[in-house]
Order: sequence, then C-alpha cells, then structure tokens
Amino acid sequence: MKAVVVHRAADLRVEDMPRPACGPDDVLVAMEWGGICGSDVAYVQSGVSGTAVLHDPLILGHEVAGHIAELGADVQESDTLRVGQRVTIHPATFAGDHELPADLAERTNLWPEVRYLGSAAFQPHENGAFSEFRVVRPDQIRPLPDGVSTKEGALAEPFGVAIHAVHRAGSVAGRTVLVNGCGPIGALAVAAAKAQGAATVHAADLSTTSLGIAARMGADHVIDVGAGEALPSDVDVAIEASGTAKALGGVIAAVRRGGVVVQVGNLPAGEVSVALGNVVTREIDYRGSYRFVDEISEAIRLMDGHVDVSPLMTHEFDLADAPEAFRVAADRTSGSSKVMLRLG
Repeated sequence: MKAVVVHRAADLRVEDMPRPACGPDDVLVAMEWGGICGSDVAYVQSGVSGTAVLHDPLILGHEVAGHIAELGADVQESDTLRVGQRVTIHPATFAGDHELPADLAERTNLWPEVRYLGSAAFQPHENGAFSEFRVVRPDQIRPLPDGVSTKEGALAEPFGVAIHAVHRAGSVAGRTVLVNGCGPIGALAVAAAKAQGAATVHAADLSTTSLGIAARMGADHVIDVGAGEALPSDVDVAIEASGTAKALGGVIAAVRRGGVVVQVGNLPAGEVSVALGNVVTREIDYRGSYRFVDEISEAIRLMDGHVDVSPLMTHEFDLADAPEAFRVAADRTSGSSKVMLRLG
C-alpha cells in the first residue's frame, strides 16, 4: 500500500509499505480521505510538533475517514460495525499503567500517556493513517450516518477539538463569543459556538480569506485585525485559536470582568512574553483546551444536517501528490484552510 511518511524535517515521501494484517481483535479500515493538520505540517517543516520530536520515520495523519474493509475473527459484526460501513476514527490510545484522580476520571484526554495517530510524542512513534489501509481497535471506530460523507467525516476530529474548546468555556447559550484565529479549528469553533446557542459570535483574523470562511461557518461579525480593526469589548467568552502569544493580551482585554478565555491554539513550548495583567484585575478565567474526550461523536451528529463543514475544504490532492499538498497547507499565501488528501 502507499503511505505518506515523514523521515526528518523537509523529507516527506510517498512510500510503498506492506498492507497491515487484520488481527483477530482488529478492524481494517480502507482509508478514503484525510485532512492535513498543523501538527502534520510541523513535523514536515521542523521535525517537531509541540513537545513531540521526530526520531524515526512516521506515517502522518489523524484526521481521516474511510470504510471498513475487514473485521477480525473475534470482532462481532453489528449494524454499525460491518464490512463496507463508512467510518471515521478516534485517534487516541490510552497507554501505560496510570490512574486519573477521581475528579478527572471523565477527562480521558488528560491521560498521562496518550498514543495518538501520527504522533511522535512517544517511542516507538504511533503511525498515522495517511495510507491506503490502517488497522485500529473496534472501540476507535465511529460510524458515519448517511448524511455525512467520508470527506466530511475526516473533519470530525478537528471539529471535536473545537467543540471541546467551546465546552471548556461552560454554557455559551445566549452569550457573546470572540473567536481569535480563524484557521480550521477557529472556524470550527465558530460553528460549535453557534450550534451551542451563542447569541453573537465575533471572529478575528489577519487573513481576509480565513474571515470569509468564518463568516460562512456562522460568524455574526468578522474583524480584520490586519486592517487595524479593533476587537470587541466585554464579550462573555473568548476562544483563542491562533496560538500567537502576542495576541493573547488583547484577547484577554476584550473579555468582560469575570469572563472566560479558552486557549485552544497551541502556544510555543518555550517562554513567551504575554500581557496578563487583566487576568488579575478583571478576574478572567484562563483555561486550556487539549484535544477532546469523545466530542468527535458530537461532531458527527452536528455534521449530519446541522453544520456544513464544506467551506473549510479549500484544496484536494491525491495521495501521490502529498508533498505538494503539504506545501500548499504550509503556505499562508495559498488561500488554503483545510487541505484534503484523497487516500483511496
């Protein structure tokens, strides 16, 4: 089978690899679509994504969907677990002999050792699913309803990240929300906030292309920061999705006293200079948001007739053209949002 493999920084290849065997407790998925994530791009650009460092060749990809090609001998077939069923995949595997404190028992995204598809966080690395086939556990399978294509289904993972970020703010029903940074996660956070009843959603970015996508995803107002337009004041909740440290002070200042800022954009791993005074004087709750628990399932439900994710999908490439797809995804002048790979 063909697979997209990063060997080191600036060394991305489409390689022939053995088709994985489906063990008795496994499910073999024939992959159809994948979405290129910022973490995938980071491995290709620098060999590092956040705190994860690439040491060995790694198949990339964790935003994927396809159909079940084979069930292991000990996997019981059902209405939603059968050959031919269209599916997406929950990318997480909880590893190691750990135990979460009782107050974190349901927050499994905070498990100390999570092996994620396409991640170099641990040794050996966890290969991703930018390949023609991938073996997963039955509990990772998330069936897609008839109203959700596999191309759309590949975006259930990033949509789950965005939904989790909005959940971290508490109820947004009837409230005003600012989303700062309108890349794919930010644009999906706009849709998630509207789906959860936000009264008004403001979307801010430097890119007019990104702002246009945010508007199509449901933003009530867009703010062109690059053109000098000011952030709103006294919003109830801000979702910071840009990961730009120098923007954080302004985002915090835009939130009303006693409001909430959720940080979902990945900040640099090292020290950064940030204006945080308003966190104290305005008693702002500053909360992190990391991946998701099972909001990927909520994402699928929302995509089935409620949220149209097609505005995000700006480019398509065949698997064989993955190097060019990654170049476009990394180029801020390309007008890309979510670059999709046709895997099969």
